[in-house]
Amino acid sequence: MEKYVLNFLTRLPVADFSVTCICPYESTFTATLRENGYAVYVTPISDDPVWRSIQFAAEISLLHKIDVFHAHMPKAHTLAALAGSLVNKPVVSSIHGMHFSSYEFGVTRLAGSHLITNCQEAYGQALGLGVPAERVSVIHNGVDINLFTPVESKDELKRLIDVPAETKVIGFAGRLAHEKGPDLFLRIAKYVNYVMPDVHFVMIGQGDMTNELRKMCAQFELEKNVHFIGWQNDMAAMYRGLDLLVYTSRSDGTSLVMLEAMACGCPAVAMDVGGVREIVENRSTGLLAAPVQWEDAAIKVLDLLADAGQLRVMGAAARACVEKKFDLNEKIKSTANVLRQTALYSFNSQSVLHNSILSSGNGGSISLDNSALENVVGEAR
Repeated sequence: MEKYVLNFLTRLPVADFSVTCICPYESTFTATLRENGYAVYVTPISDDPVWRSIQFAAEISLLHKIDVFHAHMPKAHTLAALAGSLVNKPVVSSIHGMHFSSYEFGVTRLAGSHLITNCQEAYGQALGLGVPAERVSVIHNGVDINLFTPVESKDELKRLIDVPAETKVIGFAGRLAHEKGPDLFLRIAKYVNYVMPDVHFVMIGQGDMTNELRKMCAQFELEKNVHFIGWQNDMAAMYRGLDLLVYTSRSDGTSLVMLEAMACGCPAVAMDVGGVREIVENRSTGLLAAPVQWEDAAIKVLDLLADAGQLRVMGAAARACVEKKFDLNEKIKSTANVLRQTALYSFNSQSVLHNSILSSGNGGSISLDNSALENVVGEAR
């Protein structure tokens, strides 16, 4: 989430937007935000916000002349909705997963929020619960196609795990948490290792399942073939060193991991959940496996590993797909347009109503120019 927010904020046009951030606590993320020149405040953000948080968010919005709140995650949406109602400012909420809950629908309905979903599944759920179509947008996540690129040299990862350059390497990248399915990845590794014992497996990331996964690895007798390398600063180099990404998430919207890997020319075998089917073009940029069915995924992994030519073709197609459909700059333009239009609509609606009341005696009207907006965005995490 922090990566998404930082990518978004640092690419917003500074001539059009000034950003103030509200976060739940101090962290390396808030430090990074300040290093990038943003005003950052902290206050508790919970499902049931306390009055001091609501009042604080409202006062900060007045202080910085906020025109629109942009919330990320349900708790932030709740706080933004309450503060926005106090200062009469609109709310845009980004839904980052594949589910749109009844809880968030309640917030959306009462606040009149505009929703941005990153996959069609959440979009359909929002419509099904009754959110008007004009207040829901689908904007997939995007990737920096200049940072994540294919290159000839793919040696850095293999040097890191100390395997020969010709070794086939399969990767997992993400939080080592149940939702992301790292346990399914290890089961796939066990299956593949039985057939192709020279293949190596890399787990990139950290999480609360790390110890459990290491024990599973020992039980499967895979210690020599599975490498836990934590998070890496240069993720592009890691993706380039993979022959194949195996994406085992049990629930997801638009996966940044998959987009980054594909941009580096790495094809994927991915479980068909949420927005994954909107990223992977089956049999073109990768293969889709049934959700949670690790045996199905393992068979597809073996099929691809047996055909080096197909891997190369899919890798090139994956890169082309990202360039065409998931360029980060284009996604930011679309999101910025939603924020701008939401702020302008609210601003003009309020001004027309105010003028009608004041001018009811003579029928006069006022036309407001877009430049009247200060274009300030409040970011609530």
